[in-house]
Amino acid sequence: MPQKTGRKPSITISETDYERLSGLAEALEDRNPEISETMMAELDRARVVRDSALAGTVVRMGSTLTYTADAGEPKTVTLVYPGDADIEQGRISITTPVGTALLGLKEGQSIDWAARNGQIHRLTVLTVNQTVESA
Repeated sequence: MPQKTGRKPSITISETDYERLSGLAEALEDRNPEISETMMAELDRARVVRDSALAGTVVRMGSTLTYTADAGEPKTVTLVYPGDADIEQGRISITTPVGTALLGLKEGQSIDWAARNGQIHRLTVLTVNQTVESA
């Protein structure tokens, strides 16, 4: 019997992330409908704000953040697009279940998310740092 997840917290994302991630979700529709559907659901429930209006404590693409999962050891990761993902470097893709769950959360927020095996995990964002990606 699947575990019941709690109500999802409110999330906020920037216009730029919304536009880019909507395009990515659409592009994944044929190859990976499950990830596409999850991403679209998160985007649909997000409050979209001007890039300059997004608080520095909110997880956005390129953010480096520290979180705990299931009250385990804190992990520090950077949220990236699939082509930049490198788990050894702590760069997790937005297209992973945990990456999608992190988007739009702010420091102190928690969310329940389902791993690919269907197991429910609780994740809590501890800190968020915005890094400027160099070209």
